[in-house]
Amino acid sequence: MYYPYLRAKQYELKAIREFSVEHQGQNSIIPILEPVKQQPNALNIAIDEMLDNGLKFALIINPKDGDFKHPTVQFDACFQNEKLMENKDCWIPAFLYSKRNAHEIFSIINEYTLGNAMIIFRTCMDMDDESAWGIINNDSVGYVVNSFGSTISRRLRSRLKETKKQIIRLDDCFKSRVRNADYALEVDELFSEEPFFYAEEGNLDGYSDYTTLPSEYIEGGMLPYALAIHLSYRKNEEQLYVHHFVSDSNETNSDIRGKFREAARKVAPFYEDKVLTEAVKEIIDKANESDGYPGLGYLKKLSVKNHLELILSLQK
Repeated sequence: MYYPYLRAKQYELKAIREFSVEHQGQNSIIPILEPVKQQPNALNIAIDEMLDNGLKFALIINPKDGDFKHPTVQFDACFQNEKLMENKDCWIPAFLYSKRNAHEIFSIINEYTLGNAMIIFRTCMDMDDESAWGIINNDSVGYVVNSFGSTISRRLRSRLKETKKQIIRLDDCFKSRVRNADYALEVDELFSEEPFFYAEEGNLDGYSDYTTLPSEYIEGGMLPYALAIHLSYRKNEEQLYVHHFVSDSNETNSDIRGKFREAARKVAPFYEDKVLTEAVKEIIDKANESDGYPGLGYLKKLSVKNHLELILSLQK
């Protein structure tokens, strides 16, 4: 089972919405959404569509990024969404764990009678943290997402499995660069082997990553000097890679449409001997249009959709 961790920004939500429409009935991908905007309109639209299309998802109730970095800003929009609260079996209430907020998790679970909750450790769980074990072993918790790091502690993994919860490994697979131009220095990189080994070798119930996006939350910025399109693909029977398609004219941040054409026209030749997802096909089509540049956010959406479609294809 795959649990992609996504911030609930505009184009990430659009990717999930479109995926839910185009792949109704699939049950092998459950996105984890962390809200980052206090204004809930876009998130509520996505929630309605995911519920309508039968896409199960996890929603983080105590987000910590974006607008919610400020301790005085609380996320309570989900509890005001009647459709969400009336369909509690169709989604997973999720919580980011820290020692400081441990008491808040129980309080929210009890106040809103939430069940089968997900506890997320974005850094590796401290085995000696009794508060964490108290939460994990609670009957209202059904999932534990843990960032084990480069190696899985056998002792921690064994003890987590003894809880009889769904244990999910969270990895930071995408190697983010400060400058887009730097992706051209190593255009083809190993992304993950977890889809092929998490169950058998890791003895885990699922795996999670941040798709082809950085793990750190980044607000939108200025137009880039270089444009980069990040597309994951299956390189062989046991590995997923990500390929970076980077523009060539990177001296200034002008002519973003020209930079898009430079990067996007590299996609079709690369995929000549590879399986095309619908998202990749769309990028190839736009590369050949005179005014095909769809915007940076739209390209992010297609990158995320490509990754979801790729992972879904591995289940077939």
